[in-house]
Amino acid sequence: MARNVARLATLPPAAASREQPWTSEEARRFLAHARRDPLYAAFVLMLVYGLRRGEVLGLTWPDVDFGNSTVRIRQQLFRAGGLLQLGPVKTAAGRRELPLLGVARDALTAHSAMQVMGGPSSAWSQHELVFITSTGHPVEPRNLARSFHRIRKAAGLRQIRLHGLRHTTATLLKTLGVPARDAMGILGHSRVAMTLEVYTDADEPSRLEAIDRISRLLGGAAR
Repeated sequence: MARNVARLATLPPAAASREQPWTSEEARRFLAHARRDPLYAAFVLMLVYGLRRGEVLGLTWPDVDFGNSTVRIRQQLFRAGGLLQLGPVKTAAGRRELPLLGVARDALTAHSAMQVMGGPSSAWSQHELVFITSTGHPVEPRNLARSFHRIRKAAGLRQIRLHGLRHTTATLLKTLGVPARDAMGILGHSRVAMTLEVYTDADEPSRLEAIDRISRLLGGAAR
């Protein structure tokens, strides 16, 4: 044959594999093993609020209001052009104010107490980032993922991506019966379709109550 006619055929797209998020028990097990890690508070925030990697690494202390028990998400840390940069979150929905409750408040309080304020001089220390390295620099996003997988392996947990923590949060919110409008506000989604495939509009907890419930669900790892 002069040519391979099979090359003219258009193959159907391969079915997209969907990662199964962790259960609440797996999430608690992970946090229990991460308890003594310097980035423990970052993982707590990612599981309680479903924060994206850039959002948690871009969080600053002025955005953590212990007095009013709120945490503001307004910027993200990302790498562009080979450099780490701070910039606003991508969408208006991504800018959100969340209740600072339970295990999240406890983790940030402990993290604040352990962090050496006035440590090594660095241009990044001027940004008052919550999560910095021992030399006062921002945490490299890839290193956050490396720490996550190191802890996951030590805990003997099945493999998911770091972004899978966000999917785990969304699943827990759905399991707890949190309405779509509150899940959207917590996760910073701009459309309901991005939050959950099936959701009800029943008279369920408010956003504050939703955070409290998921915090209680995961809080056992902090004890």
